[in-house]
Amino acid sequence: MAAHFALFTITITLLIAVAVAEIRSTQIRSDSRSTIPFDEFGYTHMGRLNLTVTDISFSAQKTPLSQLGFFLCTLDAWVHVLEQLQEGEIHCPLESNLIQKVFTFDQLEPSTREFSTSFIVPDANQFTLAFANCMPNLEVSMNVHSVMYNFNPKTGELDFLSTGKTALPVIYLLFFIVYVLLGAVWIYTLYRKRLTVYKVHFFMLAVLILKALDLLCEAEDKSYIKRTGTAHGWDVLFYIFSFLKGITLFTLIVLIGTGWSFVKPYLQDKEKKVLMIVIPLQVVANVAQVVIDETGPFGESSYTWKQVFLLVDIVCCCAVLFPIMWSIKNLREAAKTDGKAAVNLMKLTLFRQYYIIVVCYIYFTRVVVYGLEIITSYRYQWTSVVAAELATLAFYVFTGYNFRPKVHNPYFAIDDEEEEAASEALKLEDEFEL
Repeated sequence: MAAHFALFTITITLLIAVAVAEIRSTQIRSDSRSTIPFDEFGYTHMGRLNLTVTDISFSAQKTPLSQLGFFLCTLDAWVHVLEQLQEGEIHCPLESNLIQKVFTFDQLEPSTREFSTSFIVPDANQFTLAFANCMPNLEVSMNVHSVMYNFNPKTGELDFLSTGKTALPVIYLLFFIVYVLLGAVWIYTLYRKRLTVYKVHFFMLAVLILKALDLLCEAEDKSYIKRTGTAHGWDVLFYIFSFLKGITLFTLIVLIGTGWSFVKPYLQDKEKKVLMIVIPLQVVANVAQVVIDETGPFGESSYTWKQVFLLVDIVCCCAVLFPIMWSIKNLREAAKTDGKAAVNLMKLTLFRQYYIIVVCYIYFTRVVVYGLEIITSYRYQWTSVVAAELATLAFYVFTGYNFRPKVHNPYFAIDDEEEEAASEALKLEDEFEL
């Protein structure tokens, strides 16, 4: 039962893993797991796997080596392998005819502790490289170096990106160009409306620049991985700009939600506390993302860090909503006392729209995009990236357009009829609840 539970856990991990592609080296130390997944890759019909394993050792001297080995398996096939194990048709995944055996340890030369093999993947599909240990309580130690790639016979080039992600360098580069153009438009807008520019508008420009640099580094990161299998340092720059972009974006949402700079020149204590919560949590989220990326989707600590990342991200997303709700509440109360019903109605409508957009943005990028990753075929994994980037772009455009500097403030040109109509509308607004 324990072995079956471990295999079931591996299946769940396969479901939530994202195909990666870089050359990966993994150290296994005194590991007794019945199945150890290493990496996942979307192959074309010209797929290859180069596998090198060194420093192999076992906790027991006399070990049936045929019960230990590496194999490739698709998710659908793995489900059937689990059924075969549960029904007693087989006692080891290596006995199943549904997997692709790469190397079993009975092929090791006598007195050797290492091997190297090259495997031609027979079918175009998304495969997971895994190690099977069918000896209960046997601890295995080894160093595993895996290289997964697709060969293009027309150009003679190797593609180290999974077939569903091979278009990512171009996609990220195109979005980088879009954000550069947006940044140019925003700079032009700030120059033209410089008399009504607030500090928050410059902060919005900084967010745009960091987002563009983040996309550029990610494009170069994926481009180098595609061509060479390693990031050549671009992953470090990507982590830095991703970290800065994440912090500044959440900070911007909080600042706009509080009305800082363009509604009031200061932050209240409770609003400062939100920032003090969000910024450290973003640091933790970025550390978790780095650990997940560097250890691979199946690292021993990856699952824990994924849960940490998910929890922190949810807390941050919820925290940034509070300032917007406080602003809406304050505007309702102000409308009852300052006699500026029309002005407050306009502000209230804007903040309500912003609240809804923030909720939609969070839901789409955290739930819908994740759903796309799961249900989309491995050949079209790039679609979830495009969907997330389009949603982010739409959010940036909405925020910039609605909170842009304005020379002619419509709040100052309001007649009595508009004020009376706004007062009636605000009475109805009291029925709105977040």
